[in-house]
Amino acid sequence: MAARAALCVPGAALSLYALHVERARAQGPGYCARWDLAEAVSCTRVIASRWGHGLGLVEPLLGRDSAASVPSGAVGVVFCLLQGVLGPVRGRGASAVLLASALASLWLAAILAFALHDLCPVCLSTYGLNLLLLRLNLRRWRQRPQTH
Repeated sequence: MAARAALCVPGAALSLYALHVERARAQGPGYCARWDLAEAVSCTRVIASRWGHGLGLVEPLLGRDSAASVPSGAVGVVFCLLQGVLGPVRGRGASAVLLASALASLWLAAILAFALHDLCPVCLSTYGLNLLLLRLNLRRWRQRPQTH
C-alpha cells in the first residue's frame, strides 16, 4: 500500500501541474511551461494538442467543447485517486479497473512518441510512475482470488 501511495502522490502532483499549464496557456497563448526545453521537448505543445483532451479520441467524435473532452491532467488526477482508493479493495472488478486505467498510459505514451514526436518531461515522468503502478496492478491481477 505504501508503494502505491508513493507513486500516486507525485502522479497527482504532476497531473495538477498539467492542469495549471493548460489553464495558463488558455489565458495567454505565449505561455511556455517551465519544462519546455526545445520545440520537440515541450509540455505546453503536448497539453495544448488535441491529444491533451479526452485521450485524443473525443474531439474528432464529439468536438473539443464536449463535456467528455476532459483535459488529460484531470484524467490523471482521477487515475491517481482510483489507484489509491481501489488499491486496497479486493476482487476482480477492482483489479480490472486498476489494470485498464494503467494501460491507458501506454496509449498516451504511444501518442507522444509516434503522433506528436515530442518528449514532454511531465508526461514522461507521469508515464514512468504509471508503468510502476501497472507493475503493481499486474502483480495484483495475478494474485486475485480465482472463482470457480
